[in-house]
Amino acid sequence: MDDIVINEYLARIEVPRPSALDAEALRTLHRAHLLTVPFENLSIHLSEPISLEEPDLLGKVVTRRRGGFCYELNGAFALLLEALGATVGRAAGRVYGDGRLGPPFDHLALVVRLADGTGPWLADVGFGSHSTFPLLLERRDAQQDPAGSFQITDTDAGDVEVCRDGKPQYRLELRERELADFGPTCWWQQTSPLSHFTQNVICSLPRTDGRISISGRTLITTSGGIRSEQELPDDETILAAYRDHFGIILHQVPEAG
Repeated sequence: MDDIVINEYLARIEVPRPSALDAEALRTLHRAHLLTVPFENLSIHLSEPISLEEPDLLGKVVTRRRGGFCYELNGAFALLLEALGATVGRAAGRVYGDGRLGPPFDHLALVVRLADGTGPWLADVGFGSHSTFPLLLERRDAQQDPAGSFQITDTDAGDVEVCRDGKPQYRLELRERELADFGPTCWWQQTSPLSHFTQNVICSLPRTDGRISISGRTLITTSGGIRSEQELPDDETILAAYRDHFGIILHQVPEAG
């Protein structure tokens, strides 16, 4: 990633280039990424293939100003952090759903090491709803965050579990992986009728006071703890909502099924 692309990425997430990538700069980048790049699975419902190749990740997030799911969002964020001087490991997770763990490589999260000696940090801008700031991976007490109370605990197998407000979110391997290792499960997530990504259309961003989402044909907003839902009556209104709330320009409405 050259300086031009770095600056374009930083402009995408509305952050000036940090003079050094220290802990505070990482926190700023992490929060900004969450607030500007939506968690979305629209490609799956628009028949757009999802590629984990580096130029395709940057092209989608930076040039096309789209979002994505964990492989894309954390995949792209890792490239930015490395270009700014961090050492970044890709770690495989298994997400809890209905009290059970999903398949291996169900989730991609990042282990970030900085030149200032802090960390290692667990950075995750691709879980949909997670911590606003990166977590200290080696801390075992509760870590308070605007999004809740997070705690990392050890498992007998040598993995760690990431919990939010006492509820396990995912189990993370500490072994470093290559982005290509996530390819088969990324394909499964796009194509399997058992994948929740193929069953529902979602586009979502946190806000400073809540969250805004489009789920199917419903606009959902949460502000000050109050949730409201608005049915979007026609295709034109749906496309306008993607544009106005997420900056995403679409020419057809993504539909599940």
